[in-house]
Order: sequence, then structure tokens, then C-alpha cells
Amino acid sequence: MSTSSPKTVPTGASVADFLATVDTEARRADCQTLVAMMQAATKEPPQMWGGTMVGFGTYPMAYANGSTQEWPVVAFSPRKNDLTLYLMPGLEEQADLLQRLGKHKTGKVCLYIKRLADVDLALLQTLIDKAVAGMAPRRIFKQQGTNT
Repeated sequence: MSTSSPKTVPTGASVADFLATVDTEARRADCQTLVAMMQAATKEPPQMWGGTMVGFGTYPMAYANGSTQEWPVVAFSPRKNDLTLYLMPGLEEQADLLQRLGKHKTGKVCLYIKRLADVDLALLQTLIDKAVAGMAPRRIFKQQGTNT
């Protein structure tokens, strides 16, 4: 059993510098739109998590073994084939919105979109807002370096 540190942790890396490395102008524009949407929903600035994930807000994720790790409330990553959105606590209860969203795929907490032009942005904002609202009881709010 490995006792290595988790790779997906907040870093001090620049979100702007990371997004500047995204391969196409259209994909970079989609990423900037996601930053605006997720920041509007969480009222939190973007932060790099690991080397490829842009996250907003935090909450303590509990694992089956009793340990916890800080995790973003919502996040996205511009992967090779898709924009991957991480929407906690999950997408199971969003079937109606997902049916009307447009072209996408889903996992338990992941929404995979090729490009934002393929989906209804108002419905996507609603999905992001619902994810943030669903996580509100678990969020960690930081003010001047303290948890409140």
C-alpha cells in the first residue's frame, strides 16, 4: 500500500499561466468562460490543484478509511479530448437538466464537454450553481487565513 502524498492538492501555480498553455484559442476561451462561471457560483478565486485542474472553493472530502483531504467544490480541467468539469456532490439528481444541456458525457461527478458551443450555457451555469449549493454545508470558508 502506498503512503505517497496526494497529487491533487492546491498549488501556488498561476492559473493564467496554465490556461495560456491550452492548445487552441477556442479551448482557451472556453476555459476563461468556465473560470467566470465557476467564480460567479462560488465567489472564490480560481486556484491550481495539481498540475492540470483549476478549482474553486474547498471542502474536506472524507474517505472510507476515515482520512480527509481538502478538495475543490467545483473544478475543471482542459483534458486532451474534453473539458472535464468536476461537480460535487454528483450528477445523479440532475437528469432533467442534463437531458436538455446539449452534447456531453457524464461520470459520477464529472461532466465531459468537447466545447462550450455544444451546450446551453445557461443550463451549464445552473448545473454549476446547483453543485455549489449542494456543497454549501461542507464548504470551508477562509477569511484572512482562518477557517470560519
